[in-house]
Amino acid sequence: MTTSAVVALRQVGRAWRGVLPERADLSTMRRRPGRDLVAGVTVAVVALPLALGFGVASGLGAAAGLATAIVAGAVAAIFGGSNLQVSGPTGAMTVVLVPIVATYGAPGVLTVGVLAGLLLMVLGLLRVGRYMRYVPAPVVEGFTVGIAAVIFLQQVPVALGTDGGSGTNVTAAAVHAVMSFAAHPHWPAIGLSAGVALTMLIGARWRPSIPFSLLAVAAATVLTTAAQLDVVLIGALPATLPAPSLSFFHLTADSGLLAAAVAVAALAAIESLLSATVADGMTVGSRHNPDRELFGQGLANLAAPLFGGVPATAAIARTAVNVRSGASSRLAALTHALVLAGVMLVAAPLVAQIPLAALAGVLLATAVRMIEVGSLTVMAKASRSDAVVMALTGTVTLALDVVKAVLLGLVVAGALALRSVARAATVREMPLDSTDHRTEELELLRQHIVAYRLEGPLFFAAAHRFLLELTETAHIAVVILRLSRVTAIDATGALVLRDAVDRLEQRGTIVHLSGLRPEHERALSAVGLLARLRTAGRCHSSTPEAIAAAQADIAAVVDPVTPANDSPPSQDGAGRERTDASGR
Repeated sequence: MTTSAVVALRQVGRAWRGVLPERADLSTMRRRPGRDLVAGVTVAVVALPLALGFGVASGLGAAAGLATAIVAGAVAAIFGGSNLQVSGPTGAMTVVLVPIVATYGAPGVLTVGVLAGLLLMVLGLLRVGRYMRYVPAPVVEGFTVGIAAVIFLQQVPVALGTDGGSGTNVTAAAVHAVMSFAAHPHWPAIGLSAGVALTMLIGARWRPSIPFSLLAVAAATVLTTAAQLDVVLIGALPATLPAPSLSFFHLTADSGLLAAAVAVAALAAIESLLSATVADGMTVGSRHNPDRELFGQGLANLAAPLFGGVPATAAIARTAVNVRSGASSRLAALTHALVLAGVMLVAAPLVAQIPLAALAGVLLATAVRMIEVGSLTVMAKASRSDAVVMALTGTVTLALDVVKAVLLGLVVAGALALRSVARAATVREMPLDSTDHRTEELELLRQHIVAYRLEGPLFFAAAHRFLLELTETAHIAVVILRLSRVTAIDATGALVLRDAVDRLEQRGTIVHLSGLRPEHERALSAVGLLARLRTAGRCHSSTPEAIAAAQADIAAVVDPVTPANDSPPSQDGAGRERTDASGR
């Protein structure tokens, strides 16, 4: 076997070891099993109505949401990159799944889940997870607000007990539902939805530790049964998970399904890594492995659709409840999945009696609680650029979809950041150091030499401004470019710097460089500038060396002592003294 093959195999082995469970996971689960079990049961109580609600909202029914919470929750708990993360169906994923269900049905969801799972696993093996931390906060806040708006509008028809019409536009469906309700009011549904939502919102402020969502849904179910209200119920649920099957899998390269799979994978990656970061911030000493998290979420999304579930991701709300309940290991998230499996096995007939309007109330309250007014205010006040990115991302999320919104938000945020960096880059004319020079020599330098200090990145966004400012220098015998404070030089910057030197030399101006950093030599060498200046002795390690060389250049063409009876040199528009072609 060749050396390159051995190196490749070692790299593959390291990649796999970096995303698979470790022996330390088991030892961590043995530290505080009691607290982890209690935390897992608490999260399951909170997650049950959410899982049912998001399953209904996705279009595949409550059973699909419950199956997702069980299968994806267990798989991600074992293989994920965080000890505290809780995974399952989420509102953000529901937003992406609704148009898929409408277009392709359940087979399309299975296909998208499998493809997205495979893509996430590949991203984990390629160690892409670490780059997700560069998603700007305004983008995250914007798409969170957009998702909250979509979830709220999705539940309006169910909450009003009316038809939302055909199509996948949630705004149009909500408007249609309101008009239908105005024509034919259905008070039981809206009463249940409003009651559950208000109970959750008020209860969360009064006693955050109490699972008011489950209590409100239970009360709504009892009231519906006792009063025999005319509302739609969840209906029969399977007593167990269906056997894994690929019978519904679309063996097709439909471009729509491929695009949807990319969207699901991108959303799962962003939301899961964001949730893991939040969990790290809520604890001391807990740090997630972003690459393993992607791989674990990939396995979870690969497994959940095989058991009738939908694609899943880590849930920030459930993860926060897990941490606040005292969880310290993966045992808590695993317990949450096992408790939900027990509910499906034992209490399926009771769950079937839950009114859909009550679940709509749960999701309405969840959407409201997703919006952090304080964070939005901070982002809006931080800078105009952050406010624009946040508003744009939220609007596009509501009008188009989550992935387009995030991509557009990243592009706009990147463009605004480049503009800020480019504006921060400067070219400053610096006074020459008068140390160790006689008065006559200093006067001579003042008349014929200009030194510029370039600061910041010399890259494509700012390079052409550098060119304009440098080439405005006129009738100067020598220009010294001080590069010690240049932080970066890309190909465009190197080309523009070479063009500036060429233009100055065409005017008879000699150019010296000083303080060039070793890491920037490659770019200037690639365009042929560095070798040319070094051959001419015009590339120096320090500014004093450059001044000495410039003085020698001046002395070669100018009489060191300017005659006293000569008239003073004229000045250009910038106030600098002009010299003639001979340098006098």
